[in-house]
Amino acid sequence: MQPGQPSVQDVRKSLLVVMGVSGSGKTTIAEGLHKELGWPFQEGDALHPQHNVQKMAAGIPLTDEDRLPWLNQCRAWLDQCAQAGSGAILTCSALKRSYRDVLRASGLDLIFIHLTTDHNTLLKRVTNRSGHYMPASLLPSQINTLEPPEADERALEVDATAPAADIIAKILSTLKAL
Repeated sequence: MQPGQPSVQDVRKSLLVVMGVSGSGKTTIAEGLHKELGWPFQEGDALHPQHNVQKMAAGIPLTDEDRLPWLNQCRAWLDQCAQAGSGAILTCSALKRSYRDVLRASGLDLIFIHLTTDHNTLLKRVTNRSGHYMPASLLPSQINTLEPPEADERALEVDATAPAADIIAKILSTLKAL
């Protein structure tokens, strides 16, 4: 635990979806939460069907129809964690409310952690990362698709330009207060 971070022993096991556009820091923050909380972690990108990966690698934006099998896979993983009572941390862009509705479709009580940052930071991060199939050319498509969580959705909006340790500490403090 980083100095100044809250104790995680009082954090109630929850189903967390770390969301945002590509380059917002989903994996970094989710891995940090996993390290602190010890809850199961799933990189949502690993659940994409091969067809989706090939499309994105070719610079072709996914359609809603492309995303549905992926979202169903993400929900199935969350369902398993809910049944096990283990808590869960999933990275998933969850760009539209309808996508978040698919994730909640089986009655799951999810907490969305929406990572936000400015366009230049996103572009820099996506351009400089290695080992990811999604090219920077798809970033505008994701930004245009994004529908931020609404007031009736359980969501925490977090500025993702802060250092990762600070973001994780803020999330843990908020979860502890729930």
